[in-house]
Amino acid sequence: MRAGRLRTGLKGWGGVGTMAFACVLAVLSALLLPMVRSHGEGGGGDGGGGGGRHDGGHGAAHGSQARAAQECTAPEKQTLSPSGDDGPTIDDIRAREGEKRKLIVGVDQNSYRWGYRDPNSGGDAELEGFDIDLAHRIAGDILGDENAVQFKAIPTDQRIPAIKDGRVDMVVRTMTINCDRLEDVAFSAPYFKTGQQVLAPKSSDITGYDGTLAGKEICTAAGSTALSTLKQDQKDGTLAADADLGTTVPNQLDCLVRLQLGEVDAVVTDGALAASQAAQDPTVELKGDAFTTEYYGVAMKKDADDLVRRVNRVLEEWRADRAEGWQHSYEVWLSKTMDGAAKSLPPTPQYLRKT
Repeated sequence: MRAGRLRTGLKGWGGVGTMAFACVLAVLSALLLPMVRSHGEGGGGDGGGGGGRHDGGHGAAHGSQARAAQECTAPEKQTLSPSGDDGPTIDDIRAREGEKRKLIVGVDQNSYRWGYRDPNSGGDAELEGFDIDLAHRIAGDILGDENAVQFKAIPTDQRIPAIKDGRVDMVVRTMTINCDRLEDVAFSAPYFKTGQQVLAPKSSDITGYDGTLAGKEICTAAGSTALSTLKQDQKDGTLAADADLGTTVPNQLDCLVRLQLGEVDAVVTDGALAASQAAQDPTVELKGDAFTTEYYGVAMKKDADDLVRRVNRVLEEWRADRAEGWQHSYEVWLSKTMDGAAKSLPPTPQYLRKT
């Protein structure tokens, strides 16, 4: 981590302050960073959230997800062993000339403390957060310059299309590793562990992912595994049949705005993101425990073996670096919003994929 890139974040957020923050982010999103635009429907598993239940199942669904689940177990372990060797993908990145000699990374720019623009930071309100730190670290390893990175803001349901179309080299955007996504992209080893949770106003009678969601309007990100999980649970009878899942948004922060406006009763998203949203607005809180187990990973093209191995080596070094590594970034960005000391430890990787 470079001191010049670190900022302590935002303080004293209330409901009104957060609304203003959300509006500022929306404007900045439009003006300061080119958006990877949607072209057609995002396929299943292109979104955020989702993962495995506590009983060990991962992303249970139907159709292609069910078929993938039959062939794939422990998706967070289905990655290649670390290596510092170069290869064709890395060679192509390094061959870029002039201003184009950068690592192109798909990110979020409105997830508080993960990938966001702090309007109070002054200047150009550069992107910062936990995911942004990791992207800089990878760029430094591959290109010898942590600032040799071009960020592209990507909606939740466009992460996989952006990788497959070659618009980005990788996605570092709180993206859950699951079996369905492994059909389309390759993942690094996990760099964060979380789980789906419910976010609702403190005054709400909702107590968690339970019967209190009956008759409630729930917001999720379009194309997210959170949405597909809720739909499957509703079909299976785990979630009340009259829970309204009709409100979806392009980016998760929009759900917080809908919640503040009283347009929905609850939000379901990754607990790590929900905790950050609760930190933005003291009138909302996490309700109940996480009801899935998920791991975030860096997503890359399916055949980019050299890049996957290289990123896994970067992750090993990031975890081991006590001065400017994983733990340092956690303390700077996430320690104030995440609960429990156990959550401050990076997942232990396993490398079960051979080819």
